[in-house]
Amino acid sequence: MGQLATALVTMILGVLACAAYFYGSNALLDLIFPGKNRPASEIARNLRISNRIRPWLFLGPAVLILTFYLFYPVVDSLRLSFFGRTGEEFVGLSNYTWLFGSEEFYESFRNNMLWLIFVPTAATFFGLVIATMTDRIWWGNIAKSLIFMPMAISFIGASVIWKFIYDYRSGGDPQIGLLNAIVVFFGGDPQPWITIPFWNNFFLMIILVWIQTGFAMVILSAALRGIPDETIEAAVLDGANGVQIFFKIMVPQIWGTIAVVWTTITILVLKVFDIVLAMTNGQWGTQVLANQMFDWMFRGGGDFGRGAVVAIVIMVLVIPIMVWNIKRANAEMEGR
Repeated sequence: MGQLATALVTMILGVLACAAYFYGSNALLDLIFPGKNRPASEIARNLRISNRIRPWLFLGPAVLILTFYLFYPVVDSLRLSFFGRTGEEFVGLSNYTWLFGSEEFYESFRNNMLWLIFVPTAATFFGLVIATMTDRIWWGNIAKSLIFMPMAISFIGASVIWKFIYDYRSGGDPQIGLLNAIVVFFGGDPQPWITIPFWNNFFLMIILVWIQTGFAMVILSAALRGIPDETIEAAVLDGANGVQIFFKIMVPQIWGTIAVVWTTITILVLKVFDIVLAMTNGQWGTQVLANQMFDWMFRGGGDFGRGAVVAIVIMVLVIPIMVWNIKRANAEMEGR
């Protein structure tokens, strides 16, 4: 209850502080550059100046916070990548030399590439199919709500749920894991799913697909509803079947939205960390770049240099996709 009360008080104080800043900064600006009881030329000048300053009263705090929490960590990570374990001894390119000669890095990189190929494709595909199907049934909104529900669960919470699904008990103990219970029911042998090399990566990926399918479904459902009915009706009159309408009429018209959804999930996948940490902690060949960065930065005494260089690799991989995604989204908004 104490933590709840602290959180509530913090939120209330935060809202009050924002309101006080809003009214106070505007009042101060109007006091410095009054728009009344002055000569017309001075009023016009004051309005011109205040109109230029006013937007920055609201953008300013956000820009400062973003600079402190985003720009500064990037610059400091780049600096640390040229220093040793403690971040004090300059080692030049030694960390980069180590990185590209490390089998652990290549394992993490390969796993990240597997995640990049499978998760965005599967989540986008299932989201598109479900969006199309649920728009045609009377209980579609109920189905959408249920499919979207995993988005409200944290990655750690989702991992705990799926741990029970993949759970394995050895020595003839009763299987409480849902997947093994089904296997045993049909006469098969239970398996330690998350320890099976290579395939365990896909079992972890399924968790993220389960979460992100709801996101893809909502965005793509809105895009599908924006398709003009005339094009669908014309295709039906021309004798096109459902599959042809879907792939040749509907998908091409929302291809831009599909690309934005796919790249948004791709950026998330490049930073995946929570699921791997909670499910396997990077064991049994499931290590990914973000988990490797965490291990080097905070475990075993920590190595700031090597942790920072892995972080730089993740950033380099994310930036081009993020830039393309923003450009594509802007083009979509402009109707191009």
